This record gives sequence, structure tokens and C-alpha cells, in this order.
Amino acid sequence: MAEKKIAFRNRQDFSKIPATIQIPNLIEVQKRSYDRFLQMDLLPSERDDAGLQAVFQSVFPITDFRNVSQLEFVDYAIGNWECKCGHLKGLHHLRTTCKNCGATVVTDPFHPGDVLCHKCGTFNANTPDFCNKCGDPVGLQLKYDVAECEERGMTYSAPLKVTMRLTIFDKDPETNNRTIRDIKEQEVFFGDVPLMTQNGTFIINGTERVIVSQLHRSPGVFFETANNRTYFLGKIIPYRGSWVEFEYDQKNILYVRIDRKRKFLGTIFLRALGLRTDEDILRTFYTVDRIAVKDKKLYWTLEPGIERPTNLVGLKLSHAIKAKNGEEVAHSGRKVTASVLKEIQKHKISELEIELGDLEGAYVASDVIDTNTGEVLLEANQELTADKLSKMIDAGIGEVNVFFPERDDVGTVISATLRRDSVKTPQEALIEIYRKLRPGDPPTLDTATALFHGMFFDARKYDFSRVGRLKFNIKLFDRQDPTGLDKRTLDPDDFYHTIRYLLKLRRNLGAVDDIDHLGNRRVRAVGELLENQFRIGLVRMERAIKEKMSVYQEMSTAMPHDLVNAKPVMAAIREFFGSSQLSQFMDQTNPLSEITHKRRLSALGPGGLSRERAGFEVRDVHPTHYGRICPIETPEGPNIGLISSLSCYARINDYGFIESPYRRVKGGRVIDYVQVTHAGDSDYRVGDKMEKSEAQKANEELRGRKKRGIELEPYSFYLSAWEEDKWTIAQANAELDEKGKITSELVNARKAGNFVLISRDDIDYIDVSPKQLVSVAASLVPFLEHDDANRALMGANMQRQSVPLLRAEAPIVGTGMEGVTARDSGAVVLARRSGIIDSVDSERVIVRVEGEHHPMQLSREVGSDIYQLTKFKRSNQNTCINQKPIVKQGDHVKKGQVIADGPCTDHGELGLGRNVLVSFMPWRGYNFEDAILVSEKLVKEDYYTSVHIEEFEIEARDTKLGPEEITRDIPNVSESALRDLDESGVIRIGAPVKAGDILVGKVTPKGETQLTPEEKLLRAIFGEKAGDVRDASLTCPPGIEGVVVDVKIFSRKGQEKDERAKQIEGTQIAKLEKNLADEIRILTDERLKRLEGLLGAKVVQADLHDERTNKRLLTKDAVLDRETIERISTRNLKRIKYADKDPRVNEQIDEIEEMTSRQIDVLRKIVREKIEKLQKGDELPPGVIKLVKVYIAMKRKLSVGDKMAGRHGNKGVIARILPEEDMPYLEDGTPVEIVLNPLGVPSRMNVGQILETHLGWAGHELGKKIAEFMVENSEAGQVRKHLKQLFKDTAFVDHVTELDDEMLLKVAKGMQDGVFFGSAVFDGSTEAEIKSLLDQAGLPTSGKTFLYDGMTGDRFEQPVTVGYIYMLKLSHLVDDKIHARSIGPYSLITQQPLGGKAQFGGQRFGEMEVWALEAYGAAYILQELLTAKSDDVYGRTKIYEAIVKGEAAIEPGVPESFNVLIRELQSLCLDVELIKTKEKAAPAPVAAD
Repeated sequence: MAEKKIAFRNRQDFSKIPATIQIPNLIEVQKRSYDRFLQMDLLPSERDDAGLQAVFQSVFPITDFRNVSQLEFVDYAIGNWECKCGHLKGLHHLRTTCKNCGATVVTDPFHPGDVLCHKCGTFNANTPDFCNKCGDPVGLQLKYDVAECEERGMTYSAPLKVTMRLTIFDKDPETNNRTIRDIKEQEVFFGDVPLMTQNGTFIINGTERVIVSQLHRSPGVFFETANNRTYFLGKIIPYRGSWVEFEYDQKNILYVRIDRKRKFLGTIFLRALGLRTDEDILRTFYTVDRIAVKDKKLYWTLEPGIERPTNLVGLKLSHAIKAKNGEEVAHSGRKVTASVLKEIQKHKISELEIELGDLEGAYVASDVIDTNTGEVLLEANQELTADKLSKMIDAGIGEVNVFFPERDDVGTVISATLRRDSVKTPQEALIEIYRKLRPGDPPTLDTATALFHGMFFDARKYDFSRVGRLKFNIKLFDRQDPTGLDKRTLDPDDFYHTIRYLLKLRRNLGAVDDIDHLGNRRVRAVGELLENQFRIGLVRMERAIKEKMSVYQEMSTAMPHDLVNAKPVMAAIREFFGSSQLSQFMDQTNPLSEITHKRRLSALGPGGLSRERAGFEVRDVHPTHYGRICPIETPEGPNIGLISSLSCYARINDYGFIESPYRRVKGGRVIDYVQVTHAGDSDYRVGDKMEKSEAQKANEELRGRKKRGIELEPYSFYLSAWEEDKWTIAQANAELDEKGKITSELVNARKAGNFVLISRDDIDYIDVSPKQLVSVAASLVPFLEHDDANRALMGANMQRQSVPLLRAEAPIVGTGMEGVTARDSGAVVLARRSGIIDSVDSERVIVRVEGEHHPMQLSREVGSDIYQLTKFKRSNQNTCINQKPIVKQGDHVKKGQVIADGPCTDHGELGLGRNVLVSFMPWRGYNFEDAILVSEKLVKEDYYTSVHIEEFEIEARDTKLGPEEITRDIPNVSESALRDLDESGVIRIGAPVKAGDILVGKVTPKGETQLTPEEKLLRAIFGEKAGDVRDASLTCPPGIEGVVVDVKIFSRKGQEKDERAKQIEGTQIAKLEKNLADEIRILTDERLKRLEGLLGAKVVQADLHDERTNKRLLTKDAVLDRETIERISTRNLKRIKYADKDPRVNEQIDEIEEMTSRQIDVLRKIVREKIEKLQKGDELPPGVIKLVKVYIAMKRKLSVGDKMAGRHGNKGVIARILPEEDMPYLEDGTPVEIVLNPLGVPSRMNVGQILETHLGWAGHELGKKIAEFMVENSEAGQVRKHLKQLFKDTAFVDHVTELDDEMLLKVAKGMQDGVFFGSAVFDGSTEAEIKSLLDQAGLPTSGKTFLYDGMTGDRFEQPVTVGYIYMLKLSHLVDDKIHARSIGPYSLITQQPLGGKAQFGGQRFGEMEVWALEAYGAAYILQELLTAKSDDVYGRTKIYEAIVKGEAAIEPGVPESFNVLIRELQSLCLDVELIKTKEKAAPAPVAAD
């Protein structure tokens, strides 16, 4: 409820399911990832091994080729951390030491209250250092802030400085031992790293960009069925490095493929991994049993007490088994089961007699050698047949090791592959692999070993990553972690486990993976993408450093900065931000489009899929998307399903997997959990989680003992997609009683991606909210559950294209998400600290901050916050960003409260369109095919008028012929064309402009030409000016008509500024000085207040005279008040005598004075620096002397051809704007404002728009009723009674009862324009509730009424659906699309007109159009189109002449494309000439009778 109360608009919420947790910050995804990458505000010792830190540590140390010098990475620092005056420097000033464990704890100078030690969970006093001079803590000081970077076309960034250590060794030539000769440390400047703004964007070269998160295949091990589903494939995919694939074919031969190259036998790979002999390989994969031969009988040996897998299970006993005491353990003929085996183990029986037939299918696991003769009777992996066995018994062999490929889980594959394999040693295997991977290179053992080892076991070339290791452990060991997550390379065991799992899949012992499961896809956010770029740059730099180290003449004199050239690193980062597919120009049409862009997930981009190759499966909605990725919001067209959006509650965990929140269910009851945020005086630690009831009990006990209670916040369990598969999860709409028990016996639930009907006692978790399924944009569509999915998709997407209107209006029928979206988008201004509004105007709001007085923080909490509002700023999409205050002077504001609305926000709520009165009926065919008929009232009253701002720029450069000049003195231009330019040649602000008008006058020197004597004379008389310059002015392009709203001039450093630039600079300085004056005023006010608190109401005991003039200032018995204190100087204040004067008072007066003057000095210093920066001139690209930007605002009224849409995918184009009096009207004479076609509803199945219409009508009429009632009764009790009567059947009644009188009247006043509803997605108002509200509003419950024709006055025959619907104007405006040309630019070679509006091109008359005219036989029109109007240069000049002279003749010439054809033939060495012949005279006509 909290966000809703702030802006006095109470949405009547229909939801039946209470939200237990707040929606997390919507742009947290971006911010958290980038903070983790930079770790900018942490000391080197506090940094995790992630982001930049990890990259540096993985690439360094760098050693030269001779191994005599080494460059190590020590640490890095980003940005300058200092106080405002620069006296305190370094992050350590923002640290304190934990009283419990001695760790460093981050302090927070801006929020009083204890700070938490993350190591031991203890709270410590918040004691940051404040500067003695300026009273400020340490902060990040930047050269240019965000606004300056946008204005000047710069990148918002901070310097990265890296400390390197260069160690030089002496090498003993005999022993090769190294001894350290010299160590040098130095800080090296690496370049500027772009920083993220508060809103999760980057400013790159002055434009705002967003890095979209990428959804890619997670590293790990994957198993899938091969093409014909009879055999399987296993892949080990690393984060970085070589892929390995294992597969086997119909012949049961195992193959390995590395990096998708040629396949080779799996056993060759196993040998290369270190399994030397066949026996090693067999023992690794098969269960081997020992068969003993005694007295020509066979015995199966067991090792008692040791549990080992054995092939005995499943065997029929041919002899009974007896224990040592003669007791029968198992009779003969019994099958050996696990229980029989246990009995055998229990009785410690070590041998069982078996028959020859029991060894059917056995193979020997090791060579069988006759010890007497040394003859190999049986090689490993040969079948043990009866005659071979008898041969062995005859030779007196005592035992043989056997395995049973057919019976074993692994199957016959390994055995069969070994039989095919001719390679017998690891060395041969390595060389064989080298040949396959590098065909053509001659292999040596060393190069082969190095290649194979580097592929999987070298951390520099292979990174399995923590995620890969985690997925590996989950798949193969079911989450027991035999290998720590920090082991980033593979070892041979990993390969053995993978092969074993792959082979077991044939026996259905395991599961194949679904590649589209969100447990197998992860998100790479900004930080990780940038980390990879940084690594690429560092690896390039590493090569250069190694070469430099090796060729450096005298290493002993070298310093780290001589070796390090950071250009490749910075180039990689610049390239990523500038041209990567994932670095996108921010969609800034409205606040919703910004938020959605930052929450977008893309499967495209480097390392991802491509549109062409992506199949159906990847694009489809997967069961694991539930609560993680929105199933609705995705683009239509080639990218469908590849670009998606995060759901409302989803978050991304440390491994990059998307998680969704759930509540615990135990025994059919939903249990609320809480998390400790402050432990108070209890034994709990911060972050502990427990049941709410337990916490409440603990708090009651603490309060009983007069101790500080525990502070808590609601907690929910975030599960990733693979964790969720283990549990049964009910939906949020399962009915609960007041104790949280699920009421129905059977519940609809999800289990492992399937929907099941299950008993409530088997439920493990329940969804948090019905909204958790959809994204932000989809959650803004009311009655989404009544719309068809395709239309819901269009509705969600079209809200992002809505243009900010002149006056924003929140929807009557909302969903309750409007406030959250507006707040997190950064469009509205939120109060940073609580306080009182000191002054408000259209450009700024000043909040006087009055904090509690902490002894340490006397200076911090006073003073003021000045909020500069953004006025008419151009967005990336040329829409207008404008903020306006919604608070009054004297208002109290709380921290986080909305104090100013931005574009598309209304009282802190998102308002993308307007509420308009609609009727669904056909009207004289003007709303055929989704066309829309609107009333002229919407145009007249500027309902849908929007402001668009275009930016035009021109630069004056230094050319070879001399400098260009921006001036009013332009050759051959009439005075009337220059009427709006000032003396500097720049247009004035407020001038109306249209196409062709000069915005900035500029002249460029022309090449020198030979002067005639007359010209020389003129030049001698009148000076240089009449010389060779041509007009190169910036003119207003076609299709633009508006008013100049702003001009910016940037001059090069050291250049003299012109008058206009000085004037602009003057206004900026005046603004800074005005702010300074206000801040000083508030500080002096605060000083007075403190002095008054110290001395106020004290009675003076003796007269006070001025020290210097001896003038009497105070008489005896005078009472000190504010005015007196203000009048008297500090020195005299200290001399006042009064009763019981505290000796410390004078010290406190000094302290207050000193602090105030210090703060004022610092403020003055900062303003001085800003003014110096303004006067210094600007950094412009080389060769540019001056840059002028002109901003033109255009008012776009609603016009025929504009595209409009509702929130349900009901889009259309305006076909006619009708006078108000001609529109259909209601029985009370109110004309409707918009008419939609009723046929647009049934086939599209978006019934949500009809429900919205009904509810909107009820809301509007109820507002009218409340307004009428309040005219007569403004007493709170009466109003309360009336509201209770109106909302008798809804949850809003309880809310009305709770409010105090003042708040109630505010709420009622806010309802006079209409009662605003919140109908949340999947939990909105029911049909019965809408009917009840229509009834209360005195409207027909059918939602239909009779209308009258505005043209004839007749009543229409049938009642018509009427109500208020929320309609948006989309950014497809007809003014941006319509275009016409008579003459314009031509293509250089073909001489045909260019195409497209941007080039001011012509219309293409293609071959099909030519056929159409040929069919009509319109020869002359065709001739004209194909010659004079196209590329006949001679003909078009002739036509122009003819038109000017008023003649009618057309004289076609040769089309230029004909000449081009001839030239092309000539370029093929075909000599083509045109031969002109005289035309024969036509024979004279024969005269007829």
C-alpha cells in the first residue's frame, strides 16, 4: 500500500491474493552485474575473485620467453575517491573495523544507523571520516557528470589505474636457478572505463545505450539422443576452450570428436588420458570378478566385509551355499539377489562354487599367462570359452579375472572399441590425436603432448568455470560435490564419468538433457560480457608485453609503464560498447520502453544463436519459463522467441541462472518465512531465516524483557529451474483459509514441468503472486487473462511504442503496477532524504533537510537537496523528456517519495495514454478494417498532442583553404531569410521555423579561381570579404516545422567565443549562482535555528554594548529570540551574560559558526570550479573549431493516419476526425470521443477491452457522484459514510475505515476525476464486481445504452457498449511517414532520383507498374516516366526550361542508364558505339477523294 498512499491516488485493488514480498527493483539485473564486475567501491583486499579482478589474475603474471623477468598484477583502482575539497583521499576513509572479528566494514555517510559486518554478522557504529575543511565524506569525483557527457558527446567514465610489479631475476647459467635482482612497483594508467548511470544505462559518445543480457547455453556436460534415437551423444562444453563430444554408432564403437573435427576411437582418447594397457581401460569401466581354480573346480571369490559391485547378482546358484557352521544360506537353483548377497557377506563367505555354464558371456580382464612357458594363453578382452577355460585349467592357472560386457551397465561398447583399436601405447595415442586435429603438421611426441595437455588441463586455455563444474556435479553425481567449484579445468576422471554415464543411457539408467530447459541456459549480464571483452584485450596486450620484454635492451632500467601498452584493452572495450550486437541504442520512447529494454534477454549476439539457424524449439515457450521468462512479451517477426523479457519477480543468481520466488508449504499449510535484517538483542544473526510465528514469539519474549526486538522482512525461497524440478508447486490462486491452510483436497500443481492434480499434503511450495508469470509490460495490461495470447503480445509490445503526451493521465483501470514501474524507471524524481519543501518552481525543487542530530554527524544532515528538473530534453527517439513538480512549498516529504513527475507519469504512476469515452459501433463505414473514428474534441483539447524534439548540428572546421566561419554574413541570401539569426549567425530561441529556413549561417572558403582585373580592383577596395566563400549553412530539412527551443555552442579551447556563446555561458553561470545563493540561505537559516535552540528564550542579565562602537545592542532583562540573534554578530553573542551560563556554550557557538562557514566555503569553491570549467572551452574532435546544436520542438496534434491502440492489441489507424456535434451522443447529450468497430473483438478474442470499458465507465461515473456529494457535504464523517455505501461489496471498505479524516478527504478529493481501479493480472475484478460497481454508479449493468446519431438526431436501434477505455497514441505518426518530392538529389552514376524519405527521394516506378501502363497503352506517360522524370539529364533540364518559359514541348534525350550499360560493355572490351543515321522522310500521304 505504501507506494500508493504517496501520490494521493488510491487505486481500488480487486486482488484476492495478497502479495507477500515486494517486487524487486526492476533494473537491479543491470546494476548488480556491473557493480560485481567493477568492484569499484571496494578496497583491493575486499574484492572477490570476479569481474576485473578475476581477469587480471588469470592473465598475470606475464613472464618473458627467457624466464628472466616477470610482470605481476598487484591491484587496481577506478576513479578518484576524495571529498569535495580534495583534502581527504582514498576509500579507507569510508571504513571502520568490526568490534567482533576485526574485519573492515563499509560505512555509509548518508544514512545514519549501524553498519553490518558481512563476515561475522555484527552491527557496528557507522563512523565514516568527514573532512575538517568541507565537512564532506569521501565520494567518487568525476570530471564530467552524466548531463555534461550527454551534452558534449563524451563517454561517462572513470580512469582505471593498475599497480604492476616488475621483478627481474639473475639466472645461474649452470644450475638454471633464479635469484631476484630487482623489484619495481608502479601505477600504470590503463584508460577510462565506462560507468553505469543510476538508471542502468551507459553514456557512450553522448548517446545513452543499454547492454542487453544474453541467454546462452550453460557450460557443463550434456547428453542427447542422436538422429535415429537408438544411440546417444555426450558433450562436455566449457565456458572457454575445446568442446569434446562422445558418440557411438550401430556397431557399438565409441568415438570422440574434439572441436567438431574428425572423429577417432574413444580408446585412443582414453590411452592419451593415461590408461596405458587394455586392462587399465577395462578395469576403469567394467565390474571385474576373480574366478579361482582349485582341483579343477571353479570358485567365484568374494572379499568379505568389503562392499564392491559384482556380476554375481542375477546368477542362478548351481550349488547350495553353506556357512562355516554348516547352516544353509541359500539352496541351489536360487537366484542371487541383493538380499542373498547381504546374507553371504554376513556369514563372511569368501568363495562360491560355480559351474562352467555360469561363465557364459565372460571375457578376461587381464592377460592370462602360463607361468611355466611364458605363453600368453588369453589376451585381455578375449572371450572366455569352454575350451579356452579347460586349456587354462590344464596349464594349472590358479585364477582368472573376468567381466561380463552384456550384463554390465556399461554394455559392450568399450570392449568392442578396444578390439578395433590398433594403438597400444599412450605415446602412439597422443600422436594419433595430433594427426586428427592438425592434419598436415608433422607430429613429434613433445608437440602432441603439449597440444593435448593444453586443450583440457591448462587453466589459461581451458575454463570449465564454476557454473560448468556445478552443472557437471549436478548431472553426474546428483549434487554431491566431489570436486570443488573452483576447479576450472578437467581431469581424466571427469572424462571417465562422462563416458560411463553416456554408455549407461542405453540401459535407461540416466536421462538425456533438454537443451531448452532453463537449467541448461544461463544469462550473461553486462558484467560478464564486459569481462570477456576485457580478457580478449588483455590477452592481446600480453603478447605485446612478452615481445617487448624479450627485445628490451636493458631490462634493469625498464619500468612497468614502458612495457604496458593498454591500447588493445581499451580498443576491445570501445568496440564492445560501440558496435557489439548486444550494445544497443536505448529505446527511450517512454519510461516503460526503457525498463523493458534493460530487462530484455537475447539469445542472439556473439556466442549465441543466429536468426537463420534458430529452430522452433529454441523459440518456443518451455515449462521452465514459468515465473522466469515472460511467455507473452516477445517481438513479432524473425526474432520471435529469441528475444524475451524477464518476469516481474525473477532474479538472476550468482551462476547466471534465472530464479523465481516461492513460499513454503508444509502439511497443506502455507508457512510465511522471514529474514532477520537486524538482530536486536537476540542471538540470531543477520540473514537468518525462520518461520514468522517463531520470530513473533522471540520478539514478544524480548519485549517482555525490555530488550530491543528483531527487525524482519518477508522472505521467499528463490528456486532455479533444475531445483524446481524436484518439488511439487501449487499456483498462487490455490484457495487458502485465514490460517494459510489450502482448502481443497486436490490442488492443481506443477511437477517437473507437468501439470498434475495432487493432494494438498504433497505440495512443497506455492507461487508468490499470479503476476510472477509475466513481465512488466504484460503486467500493465488489465484483464490480460481474458485476452488471446497473440493479442496480449501485441498489447504488451505496443505500450512500449506509446508517445509521451502533453498531459499524462493514469488509466482509470490499471493493474497496480503503474507506481512500481514509474518509480524504478527513473522517470520520476524521488526525494533522496526526508525534509520540508523549501521552494518549488518549474525548473527545480529545493528540499530543506532536517536530520536528527548525531554527535558525529552534526554537519552532514543539515543543508538542502536541490533537485534540478529536466526540461524539454530530447530522448533517443526524439520524444520529449520533461519533468514537473507535484509538491507544494511547505509539504513534508519522506525519503523515496515522488516529488516530480516525468514523461508519461501522473502523480507517480505510469500514464502512457488517455481515458476516452468510447462506443463500439460501426459508423458510416469509417471504422471498417480496424480504422478509428475520433471526435474533434480530442484534437481541440490537446488530448493526444505530443511534443517531439529534433536535434540538428553543424560544425565549423579548419579546411586546407582556410577556416570555415559561422556568421550572419552569407553571400546571395536575402535579408528576410536572415531575419531570425542573431549577429553570430545562430537562430534565436523561440523562432518558428519551417523546411528550408536557415538555422545556422556558415560560409566555407572556395578554391581560388583566376580573378579578372575588375574583381582584383573590387577586392583591393573592399578588402577580402567579397572573396571566394560559398554558403554552407544548416537549413531546416523537409517535413520539419516547429519552434527553436534550445541552442548549444561548443567552442574549441583557446578560441575566442562569439557573443551568443558568451550569452549562453552567462545564463548557465547565473543558474549556478542562484543555486549557490539558495544553498547558502538554507545553511544560514539552519545556523540561526541551532543558535536559537542554544540561546533562545534566555533572559539577558546585563546591558550588552558593541566592543568597537560601544553602541548598546541589548538592554538588561531582554529575552533572546530569533530576530535578536540574527542581528548580533557571533563575537558579541559570546559576550552576553545570562543566568546559569554553561561554559561550553561559547565553544558550541564557535563550532556552529565554523561549520557553517566551512560548508559555505566549499560550496563556493565547487561553483567556482564549475564556472571555470564552463569558461575554459570544450574538447572537440581534431579539426573542429566550433560546434553548434539547434533543438527544434514540434507539436504533433492527432491527425488522420496516426496509429492508435489500446492495451489489448486493439490497434488501428485514424480514418476520420469528426466535429463533436456529429459524433453519436448519450441520452444526456454527452458526445462519445472515439468510435471503435465491434467486429474487432470476436475474431481477435481480446475481450479484456470490453471489460475495461465497463469498469472504466463505472469508475468515471462514481467519480462524478463523489464530486457532486462533496459539493454539499465536505464533513469527513459524511464522506466516509458515503464512500462505504458506494464500495459496500469490495475490499476498499476496510481501507476507508482505516484512514484518518485528513487523509480520507484527500483520497476523496483525488477520486473526483474518477475512481481508479487496480485489476491485477490473473487476479482482477470479476464480472459480478463490475456489475455491482455499474449499479452503484447508476448505470445499466449490461454496460450498454442507447445512443443518438449526431447527424440526424435519431436514436440508434440497438443499445451500444459505451464506457471509458485507455487509448495510446503510438510512435508511428503520419507526419514522420508522409513525404513528397518534385526535384531533389540524384544518384551519382545512374542519375536516377534517390529513394526514401531520409534522402528526400522519389517514388520507385518498378517493372510491374510499367506493365500496368503498357496494358493501358499510355505511351507518352511511360516515355516521360522512363526518361525525363528518371535519368534523362538533358531531357529534365529542357522540361524545366519549357515550364519556366511556358512552352508545352517535351524533348526526350538518351537515358543515362543507357550510357552506363554501354560503358559496362566497353569495360568488358566490347567496342559498342552509337551510330546515328538520318531518319528517312515519311512518304507523303496520298490525298483521298
